[in-house]
Amino acid sequence: MKKVIFLLSVLAFVSCKKESEESFGKPETTTETTTETQKPEELGAEIFVGKGACVACHKPDVKLVGPSLQDIAKIYKDKNGDIVSFLKGEGEPIVDPTQYAVMKPNLELTKTFSEEELKALEAYVYSTLK
Repeated sequence: MKKVIFLLSVLAFVSCKKESEESFGKPETTTETTTETQKPEELGAEIFVGKGACVACHKPDVKLVGPSLQDIAKIYKDKNGDIVSFLKGEGEPIVDPTQYAVMKPNLELTKTFSEEELKALEAYVYSTLK
């Protein structure tokens, strides 16, 4: 009987020790993601410079290959346009239709973005208005 009690207590001790060792040094997991705590404008700026590579043709306040972000934001605001629909390839170009052919290959990339990413890009563009 003493052997059984001893064996059970050893097993209980080992299993408790193993469980505590597993969590030691591991970061706690949370369900919160970076994009949930990040402002849409910040996410949009990251996409604009990184994944979207938009910065290659657009600058905040100067026309480069494409119109400046300020011009895009102003025209879309004035005409009540939908930047997200345009980036999905569902809307007509309203800023500079003559540049649409240059932008078309980039729309293939933006069509793959999530709704959240597209809205973040839109928020970033509108954040450049002064």
